[in-house]
Amino acid sequence: MEVKRRTARNLVVKLSSVSEQTRTEALGELRLISKHDPESRSLIADAGAVPYLSETLYGSSPTIQENAAATLLNLSITSRASLMSTRGFLDALSHALSNSPSPSAVQACAATLYSLLIAEESYRPIIGSKRDILYSLLSIITANSAPPPSIKDALKALFGIALYPLNRDSLVGLGAVSALVALIVRDARKGIVEDATAVLAQIAGCEESEESMRRVGGVRVLGDLLDEGTGASERIRENAVVALLNLARCGGEKGRKEVMDMGAKVIEGITDLTKNGSAKGKTKAVELLTIVVDGDWDTKQVRDFRSSDSFDSVNNSI
Repeated sequence: MEVKRRTARNLVVKLSSVSEQTRTEALGELRLISKHDPESRSLIADAGAVPYLSETLYGSSPTIQENAAATLLNLSITSRASLMSTRGFLDALSHALSNSPSPSAVQACAATLYSLLIAEESYRPIIGSKRDILYSLLSIITANSAPPPSIKDALKALFGIALYPLNRDSLVGLGAVSALVALIVRDARKGIVEDATAVLAQIAGCEESEESMRRVGGVRVLGDLLDEGTGASERIRENAVVALLNLARCGGEKGRKEVMDMGAKVIEGITDLTKNGSAKGKTKAVELLTIVVDGDWDTKQVRDFRSSDSFDSVNNSI
C-alpha cells in the first residue's frame, strides 16, 4: 500500500509541472491506475489530485481533458467527498460539459455527475442548484450533433437531479419538458427513448410540469407510446405510465383532466401492462387505469386486477 501511496503522490506532483508533456504523461498514468486499481483511487484523491484535475478541464487539449475527466469519473466511485469538497469542482464540470471539444470528456463529466447523484442523496440539491449544469445537460440532449453516449449520460445525470423533488421546477423552467419530448419524438436510437421517458416521468412529478406538457403535446406523445402499434418497449411504456400518473397527481385539475381525456386511446395499452408488465410496472398501470376511467368505465376490472396480481412499488431507474 505504501508503494501505491508514494506512486500517487509522485504523479500528483507532476500535475503541477511546467512541462505539458510531463503533465500529460502523469494524467495518462492516473487515468489507468484509477481505472484498474480501486485501492489507488482514495490514495490519488488524498494526494490532492482533484483540484489539479478540475483545473485541467479548462484546458484546450482534448486528450488532456479526456484523461482528467475519466480520472474524475473513476474517483467518483469511491472518493465522492473529495470531489464535492473541492472548490470549483462543479464549475469545472459545467465548463467542460459546455465547452470541451472532446465528446469523451463531455460524456465522462456527465457520467461523473450521475455517479455522485445516485450514490449520495445529499448531493442532489447541491448539484441541482447549479443552473449552469442543468442548462449544459439539456443543451447536450437537444444538440443534433451530440453522439448517443453523451446523450445517454446526460439523461442519466438529469434523472439523478430530478430524483430530488425541488429540482424539478428548475428543470421545467429551463425547458426540460420540451427538450425531452422533442428527443422522444425524433430519436429512435436504442436506449435513448427509454432514458428520456424515465427522466420525463420524474419531472412530471411537480405542479409546474403541467403547463409545459400541455404546450408541447406531451400527454399525446406519452399516449402514443402506450399504443402497442408503435412498437415501444415495455420499459418505455411503463415509464409513460408513470409520467402520466405523476402528471395526474401533481398537475392539478388540468393535469388530471388531460390524462382522463385520453380515455379509450390509452385504456388498451394500460390494461395490457396491468397483465403483462413487470411486477413493479403493474402497480402503476392499475393506478393510472383507475384515474383514466374515473368511474366511467367498469372499475370492477380494476378491482379484479388488484386481487389477481401481487404488486410492488415502482422505483424508476436508468
